[in-house]
Formats: sequence, C-alpha cells, structure tokens
Amino acid sequence: MHDPYRKAFDEILLKIERQIKDSGSDAHPTRVYIAGGAAMHLWTGERVTEDVDATFSRKVILDDDAEVSYRDPDGRARLLYLDRNYNDTLGLLHEDAYDETGPVDVPGIDRKVLDVRVLAPVDLAVSKLARFTDQDRRDIELLAKRDLIEAESLRLRAEQALQGYVGNISSVKMSIDIACRLVEAVKPRIPKP
Repeated sequence: MHDPYRKAFDEILLKIERQIKDSGSDAHPTRVYIAGGAAMHLWTGERVTEDVDATFSRKVILDDDAEVSYRDPDGRARLLYLDRNYNDTLGLLHEDAYDETGPVDVPGIDRKVLDVRVLAPVDLAVSKLARFTDQDRRDIELLAKRDLIEAESLRLRAEQALQGYVGNISSVKMSIDIACRLVEAVKPRIPKP
C-alpha cells in the first residue's frame, strides 16, 4: 500500500540522520522517541498530522531542513515537519515510557546513528490524558478499536504516571476515568466459546 504520509515521515528521519552524521556526533547512537499524531499513524495507519512530536536521547542541533512536502491520497499538498517546540515534560508520561518503546523500521536509516523508537500504545494513550482534547479522546478510542490498549492497563499505567506529574491531578484523574470508559465502550468484544 502506498502511504504518502509514512514516506514523508521516513524522509524527515533520513534528513535528521544525515545531519547527525554531518555534525560528527554519530559516535554513539542517538535515540529519537516518536509521540503524538505521528506515533498514532505508526500504530494505526489512520491518523495524520502536520508535525512530528519527538524527543531525543541527547541534545542535537538540527538545521531548518527537517520538513517534507508531499501529496496526500486525495492529491492535496501537505507539509510534515519536526516540531521543534514539542516538550514532553509538561504532559503526563510514565517514567519507564522511553525504556518500553518499540523500534520503527525506517528504510535507509543506520540504527548505529539514529535509533527510531515509538511510544508503546498504552504510553501513547497516557500521554493524551493531561490535555485530553476531543482529538486525544478519538486517538484513545482508535487505539482501543485496534485492540492496542485495554482499560485496566491504561488505568494502572496512568495512575503510576500521576506519581511524577505536576499539575491539576483531579482533572487528570477524571480524564483517566473517562478514557477507561471510552476504551471499554469501543474495545472489540471477543465472543466466549
């Protein structure tokens, strides 16, 4: 299947890898952790976004070339770019989230230079609970429909993440309750024998 968004995503990561190589700072692999809408697309193939939310395992200096123009399946011109303002410190995230990421295969990337990782579905869902917009709710529902998260594991992971959260905990607790009900409501039911 031809996926223009995924192709643009891969091109951005290739540009980042090239910049790391050109800077001479490729002696040790740099990990890049993908979150947000790009992570949703990697897991579901459905959601697209204009920006790539990413956190790096070390400080990197990138030029302004971390963007790609492409055409969506309807032929409309689109732009995908690395969001340089993305910051994971203000959201809800489990302390082990980056340790439990999964690898992303990007053709042409040397993992010894750039190791591309994606948040696990449960951590991706947890990351959406502090803001909890309509889009965040739809993302959580989509992860549940795809059988990638369960209400019980979401609640446990989110409550553990709350231990390190600074902010309005009562509103996040309410978001957890709502999200778990959403997951239960849309989760595919497996018939019992």
